[in-house]
Amino acid sequence: MVQLTRIYTRGGDKGKTSLGSGKRVHKHDLRVEAYGTVDETNAIVGIARLYSKDLVDDILVRIQNDLFDLGADLCCPEEKDPEYPPLRITADQVERLEQEIDDLNADLAPLKSFILPGGSEIAAYLHQARTVSRRAERLISALCQTEDINPEGLKYINRLSDLFFVLARHVNDKGAKDVLWVPGANR
Repeated sequence: MVQLTRIYTRGGDKGKTSLGSGKRVHKHDLRVEAYGTVDETNAIVGIARLYSKDLVDDILVRIQNDLFDLGADLCCPEEKDPEYPPLRITADQVERLEQEIDDLNADLAPLKSFILPGGSEIAAYLHQARTVSRRAERLISALCQTEDINPEGLKYINRLSDLFFVLARHVNDKGAKDVLWVPGANR
């Protein structure tokens, strides 16, 4: 269990932070950028939850917990103590997202155009979460080029952005309130 007795430590005053392993890195380190963007995604999900209820809220609260798991996964690059292995995203978490995408998408009409973010407050926030999670995915993908990371984490963030897209359509009256892009409409 995490217990915070002090919020500031002054440890980052010179532009460095500690990973879960204790290793000190610059705050602009790619790994820190990646898990920071995962955290940013989580904050947007928190805003979306102000407008969610029932099934959608159940999904979003699970996602918020998963995003903390993903942040912890990215924060701990190596196992320091085999007795206490770091938290890792699992294939089951990825499969759950896939099942939720399939279940929600089954009720949506096929798309005939790209969708503009909006339609309702919650859909707009879900689209914002989608774009920020895509940024997190790009950062995690870049991190994979130089460091070993849990491949399930990259799969998870990829599926998550797809789930946000489907959820946005679902909360927009199953797509009826989607705002469609009209190519060249303002020429």
